[in-house]
Amino acid sequence: MNKKLSFTTRSIHSGYDASQHEGSLNPPVYMTSTYCFDDVEQGAARFAGEAQGHVYSRISNPTQAVLETRLADLEDAEACLATASGMGAITAAIWTLVRPGDTVIADKTLYGCTFSFFQHGLTRFGVNVEFVDCTDIEAVSRALSAKTRVVYFESPVNPTMRVIDIAAISQRVHDYNPGIKVMVDNTYCTPALQRPINLGADLVVHSATKYLGGHGDLIAGAVAGKQDLIGEIRLFGLKDMTGAVIAPLTAFLILRGLKSLSLRMERHSTSALALAKHLQGHKAVRAVYYPGLEDSPYFPLASRQMKAPGGMIAMELEGGFDAGVAFMNGLQLIKRAVSLGDAETLCQHPASMTHSTYAPEERAEHDISEGLVRLSVGLEDVEDVLADVEQALAGV
Repeated sequence: MNKKLSFTTRSIHSGYDASQHEGSLNPPVYMTSTYCFDDVEQGAARFAGEAQGHVYSRISNPTQAVLETRLADLEDAEACLATASGMGAITAAIWTLVRPGDTVIADKTLYGCTFSFFQHGLTRFGVNVEFVDCTDIEAVSRALSAKTRVVYFESPVNPTMRVIDIAAISQRVHDYNPGIKVMVDNTYCTPALQRPINLGADLVVHSATKYLGGHGDLIAGAVAGKQDLIGEIRLFGLKDMTGAVIAPLTAFLILRGLKSLSLRMERHSTSALALAKHLQGHKAVRAVYYPGLEDSPYFPLASRQMKAPGGMIAMELEGGFDAGVAFMNGLQLIKRAVSLGDAETLCQHPASMTHSTYAPEERAEHDISEGLVRLSVGLEDVEDVLADVEQALAGV
């Protein structure tokens, strides 16, 4: 076929030829740690990078290779590396890119463990980290220097739902220095809704635990970008620095999840929009943060940058922290749990859970209020989700 297949079709078929695997509809799960060589010369050539093929499953695995090919295709990237977790993807990439004395510019609000790695991890080894508001392009420009190696942000931002202009940031950074890598966490959107590479970013990272897997039954991550750079991250950041190796069965489960990714993201988005509109009009709710709402300051940018506004909502209740706790404890159908992107609707309290790695003063500085509640809208009938939210709010 000469025509490029659609995203949905590629999420099911890309990177796999059943005829090369005895007709198996699904890719086999290669449960092996090592691989045999035809002769010493072949083994030496593979170790030297002069011949293709697997040598050890800490570096690559045939099931993993199908997943990486498919994810790279979906992200419109040259290559991808699958890892044991989202933090494995982030740390493997960053350790490859920075040296002591270098600077990482990061958005002021990040997932809690990412913030902890930057603020409390990298700085131990002589890497400087500067947090700026990446919605302010001029602030990013002012922070750039000869020592900057990476500009890192999420969009939408976890948990505050700020939306960052990927194209504008990438253009400004690369105009300053084409060698600086712009790295975007695309977990909230997935390539079904947003493709940062096409907007100018150099690297895209994911917690594949979330929407890519989609069923709450695995932990994994991925990083995608240029072939040469992903190769460096594989052979240094993964192999030598983190060892964050994905298991073959986990790779298989993500491939299963990708087959329904387009359908799931469409459902997550439509249900989340309905819930956000419902919450916006409720007397017990002080504020709703969701880029699909027309009065959101991020609505115009999200409409350009994202295919749909996604399944994540943040909100503040009248009464702050105590009201948020009462609301969450009153939920019956919706589960109180961290993570996101599952079939089940999940609710959590960032200040005491996912973002508890921030000190209270750091949360205040980074716009994570003590009363913020985060909802990951699942695949249930939206009327059932609305009913549970309504009865829980009534008890606040």
